Amino acid sequence: MKLKFSLVAAVLALFTGGPACAGQKPNIILVMPDDIGYGDYGCFGNPVMKTPSVDAFKKESLLFSKFHVSPTCAPTRAALMGGRHEFKNGVTHTIYERERLSLATFTLPQMLKSAGYTTGMFGKWHLGDEEEYRPGARGFDEVYQHGGGGIGQTYPGSCGDAPGNSNINPAIFHNGKWVKTEGYCTDLFFDQAIRWMDGKRQGDQPFFAYITPNAAHSPYVLPEEYYTHYLGKPGVNETIAKFFGMIENIDTNFGKLLAKIDEWGIADQTLVIYLGSDNGGTKGIHIHNAGMRGSKGRPYQGGTRVPVMFRWPDGGVPADGECGALASAMDIYPTLAELAGAELADEVKLQVEGRSLVPLMTEPEAKWPARVLVHHVGRWDKGKKEEWKFTACAIQNERYTLVNGKELYDLEADPGERTNLVKKHPEVVASLRAEYDKWWTSLDPYLVNEDAMGPKRNPMKVLYWEQFGGGPDEKMKWQMKPDRLINAHKKKKK
Repeated sequence: MKLKFSLVAAVLALFTGGPACAGQKPNIILVMPDDIGYGDYGCFGNPVMKTPSVDAFKKESLLFSKFHVSPTCAPTRAALMGGRHEFKNGVTHTIYERERLSLATFTLPQMLKSAGYTTGMFGKWHLGDEEEYRPGARGFDEVYQHGGGGIGQTYPGSCGDAPGNSNINPAIFHNGKWVKTEGYCTDLFFDQAIRWMDGKRQGDQPFFAYITPNAAHSPYVLPEEYYTHYLGKPGVNETIAKFFGMIENIDTNFGKLLAKIDEWGIADQTLVIYLGSDNGGTKGIHIHNAGMRGSKGRPYQGGTRVPVMFRWPDGGVPADGECGALASAMDIYPTLAELAGAELADEVKLQVEGRSLVPLMTEPEAKWPARVLVHHVGRWDKGKKEEWKFTACAIQNERYTLVNGKELYDLEADPGERTNLVKKHPEVVASLRAEYDKWWTSLDPYLVNEDAMGPKRNPMKVLYWEQFGGGPDEKMKWQMKPDRLINAHKKKKK
């Protein structure tokens, strides 16, 4: 008969002097939806949205209230997977091969597998669609994903989904084969994750489930019953209603997941992380933006600050707690490494820039050394990196943020970033600029995708056609149409 974990953890902490939860190998579930803002949740003040599952989960969890991700989606996923700034994982864009996770990166699931975990991902990957970049080649045992950045979206090169795909009855890439499904995408991703976890929970290995629905990313396609009740609400048009419907559906599925964990009797031994979004807010910011300035694709707080909640009853994580330490998506990797007891090779230790949040998980007020975080939207045109050094960027410490190299805001006194103090505090500006210059200078060896050339045909579509048919004309239509439009535009200008 096993001793209750909390007792074991307490004894270990007494003799090792380390955090009680370190090295205890809990099951780990990380849920991260897409394009949702801090202010899109009911528990953070949204006057329209109803998110009862997330609201209840917050009361059972430790909230990291000053947690930052990247300004756009693929970069955040790169920071999570590599434990370092996304640019140092080669990801400076969301398309044009610059979304591909560097093959030199030892990924989060690879690290967890080295510590004895089995791993599964369900939803959006967006870190490369060519064979060597796909999640099955990067450490995931179970893969149930769509291609590209959004269901049905394709760009010239390697980033794209199955032809004609839709959120409703989508084709899903499951362990190397396309499968045609029936249902709504978010329901499908959560259902598959639950089935997989149900099969793994009785085994000898702890599991890591990475659940990343494409919702509430565009295109805003979903069954009518999920959104019509938002129509007519103050400030809500049809697009926002659909966006809110996607969020409500995520909340419903998250509640179903939590109920299953309770039903299986594994809640105490399972760390559940709800990472509120992969970037700042989008369609809902005009309804409620939690007092912040900015949105997805911008370097202000509204573009990078998202809520993150940790729940682990037997890990000593306080319920209904809050931690105000400055934290980042790249901190998830070292946090899970410490909890899993992973032994990192020297080159992986050099890779990881983030900090383990384990000390804060049990003592939210513990001392947290000063740090700076850099936010950069990237997305410069090919060969234009140096021209974008001070474009769409910010560097912040615990109190101040320097935006675009020329706007300084005191986040304690002015969380909405309205009053520019650049002339009032030149010493702060100089200090942050020096840190930023040092960071910028360090990047070049890591930017491995800047000159990358994509394949002539999108790899995910090719696999689909190989399974289900499709002639050369159809293949060329899907892959080459954007190029033809670009060339036609250039000829017209001449």
